[in-house]
Amino acid sequence: MPAFLVLWDVDYTLLDSTGVGRRLYRLAFAELFGRELPFAAAGADMAGRTDRAIALDVLAMAGVPDPAGQVSAFEETLARLAPSLAGLVATTAVPMPGAADALEALAALGAHAGQTVAAGSGSRPEPDSPEVWQSLLTGNVRAMAEVKLAPLGLTNHLDLDVGAYGNESAVRSDLVHLARERASDAYDADFDGEATVLIGDTPLDVQAALAAGARAVGVATGRFTVSDLAASGAHAVLGNLADTDEVIAAVLGR
Repeated sequence: MPAFLVLWDVDYTLLDSTGVGRRLYRLAFAELFGRELPFAAAGADMAGRTDRAIALDVLAMAGVPDPAGQVSAFEETLARLAPSLAGLVATTAVPMPGAADALEALAALGAHAGQTVAAGSGSRPEPDSPEVWQSLLTGNVRAMAEVKLAPLGLTNHLDLDVGAYGNESAVRSDLVHLARERASDAYDADFDGEATVLIGDTPLDVQAALAAGARAVGVATGRFTVSDLAASGAHAVLGNLADTDEVIAAVLGR
C-alpha cells in the first residue's frame, strides 16, 4: 500500500490571515528593540519565504546591528507572542474555499493516529487506498502556524509534530528533508521522491519541492496565477481547493 506525506503551506494556501503575520513582526520588534518597526522593513516580501529569511531581511532593513546574531532572539519572541493573536485570527482570518474539505478528504483515504476522520462523516478508507499523512511545510514559526490555523478548525487532520517550520532554515527545500525524516521516524514509512507532496501558492513552494525531488502541487489562491505556478515547474496546478476530487487527483498524481 503506497504511503504519501502531504505537506501544506499555510498563508494563502489554507487561509488568508489578513496581515496577522506582519502584526506579529511589529509586536516582536517593538518588544525586543523598544521602537516601532520602520515602514520599509514592515513591508519586506514574505511570499513563500521562511521566517528565518524574512527576519534576517527585516532586522537588516530596520538597521539592527548583527542581524544574524539577533535572529534567534527575534524568532523566540515571535513564538512567545504568537498565542496572543489567536482572538484576532478568529475574528478576521478566512479559510480558503475548500481547505477544510480537502484536509478531511485526504485524511479519509486512511485514518491514522493523530489524523482522525470527523465522527459521523461516514468516510472510511478503501481497502486499496493509499496511506496519507498530512502536516505543514511553512515559512511560519510553529507557534504562528498553529495560531493561524487552530481557531479556524484547520489543524484537526494535521500531525504538526512531523512538520517543518520557518525558523528551522532560511532555505525552504531544507525543510522538505527535515519533514521527511520526522515523518519516516514517526510512521516507519518511506516518503522519498514524489511520495512527499508539497501544496503551496508560490513558485518558491514549487521550487522547494522540486529541489528535494518531491511532488509539487500549486494552488493559485495567492498573488501568483495558474500560469505562474505552471511555469515554475509544478506537477499539477489548481485554481483553488474547492473541487475535492481534483485536489486528491493532483496529490496522488492521477
